[in-house]
Amino acid sequence: MCAYHEPRHTADYDAVVVGAGFAGLYQLYRLREQGLTVRVFEAGGGVGGTWFWNRYPGARCDVESIDYQYAFSEELLSEWRWSERYPRQEELLRYLDHVADRFGLRPHVQLDTRVERAVFDEESGRWLVETDRGDVVRARYCVMATGCLSVPWVPDLSGLENFAGEWYHTGAWPTEDVGFTGKRVAVVGTGSSGIQLTPVVAEQAAELFVFQRTASFSVPAFNRPAGGEAAAEASAEFRRRREFTRNSVLGLSTPLNHQSALAVSADERRR
Repeated sequence: MCAYHEPRHTADYDAVVVGAGFAGLYQLYRLREQGLTVRVFEAGGGVGGTWFWNRYPGARCDVESIDYQYAFSEELLSEWRWSERYPRQEELLRYLDHVADRFGLRPHVQLDTRVERAVFDEESGRWLVETDRGDVVRARYCVMATGCLSVPWVPDLSGLENFAGEWYHTGAWPTEDVGFTGKRVAVVGTGSSGIQLTPVVAEQAAELFVFQRTASFSVPAFNRPAGGEAAAEASAEFRRRREFTRNSVLGLSTPLNHQSALAVSADERRR
């Protein structure tokens, strides 16, 4: 790394974290637990990361709620109750808001602030982090908790800039309601967001066209209300599943079937 001419800095911290989603809030909690001073910069208007930006109709997690939660606090595990097996975006956002307030994290998060530059100065052994709001902070550690699902990719479609109708991206959905009643709607893509959005649009639109490059394999989620176990039972089940997950190839609590498809009959394969 090259030496960097230091601009006027506005504050010093032990660590800067970029992003206030699941990972960013967890890093903030752990770093403060170690007695470090921390500043989190978040481009969005609230905590949540992926779940702040992906607010399209039908958005929900495709990992079971018992697995999709923090493990660092027994109190949090005991007091929070999920309403569904696969929680909606709104519930996930409420969960992260609760975590931010429950553990006093919010005062250390600066919202609506995008990090534009981060340079390591070898002479001082510190990071210089600059934001679009004029912050220039110095820190020993710079943690990028920006994830991989919060920046939408818009395909280069000829004529899109001249399209006279409404168009939206699932990864940058407006905060206000969007109605499809009586409209002709096209959905481009059948990844997770396309699969979740399409049934909701189909209930409203006069006509719906779904375009996909490659056929997707999708099965019913069999979503249901979350179990009503006592706190102790839920905690024990969570610990059992988390231990299994730590030793899983995929990092999920679902056991893998290692049997070859060719080891069963053709009828069984079709079933």
